[in-house]
Amino acid sequence: MKIKVIKTKKDYEKAIKFLEEIFDSQPGTIEGDELELLSVLIEKYEDEHYPISPPDPVEAIKFRLEQLGYEQKDVINIFGNKNRMNGILKRKQKLNLEIVRDLHKTLHIPLATLVGV
Repeated sequence: MKIKVIKTKKDYEKAIKFLEEIFDSQPGTIEGDELELLSVLIEKYEDEHYPISPPDPVEAIKFRLEQLGYEQKDVINIFGNKNRMNGILKRKQKLNLEIVRDLHKTLHIPLATLVGV
């Protein structure tokens, strides 16, 4: 397959099919270079046509608590008090910089996720 810019869904589907064929190519070979180039082109097309929105900060907090097996009572100290925690998790209050820093430091939630970037 001749590698070219992906402009249509049909081009995209052909590129994906070819990517699957050359997926196990070794770096430093012609096929390996094609794989790398094709991956970049596919990523560009997907970013333009299938964008992924950043995660919602509150949902990210809830998800991380679930991942860690924590209950809300286990992290009240991060929020300062129960009322503030409930307000934030129910979207009645906004996260402030201090809480964002503590959530990042304690629960290892990426800063970009907490500030909605």
